[in-house]
Amino acid sequence: MAKRLNNQSTVGDVLQQIIKVNKLQPGMDQIDVKDAWSNLMGNGVNSYTRNVILKGGTLYVELTSSVLREELSHGKSKIIKMINEELRRDVVTAVVLR
Repeated sequence: MAKRLNNQSTVGDVLQQIIKVNKLQPGMDQIDVKDAWSNLMGNGVNSYTRNVILKGGTLYVELTSSVLREELSHGKSKIIKMINEELRRDVVTAVVLR
């Protein structure tokens, strides 16, 4: 049974407790990473992005352009750093471009 929070708890604290108790963090990370990719990469890259999936700490990005895939492969460490900074915690440890 979940721990009862006192009446002075903020809505954010209550939501964090619900996420923790119900083990919803991986799903929340998946949504946050998709949003971060969309915000950071802009319309040019997003138009060639077919799918963004987070499994464990690995971000799988499916692209429709082989030229863009090759170009982005040179900056994988920068992509990891940018996404983790956007999320304010280390979520992504590796990037696989398909």
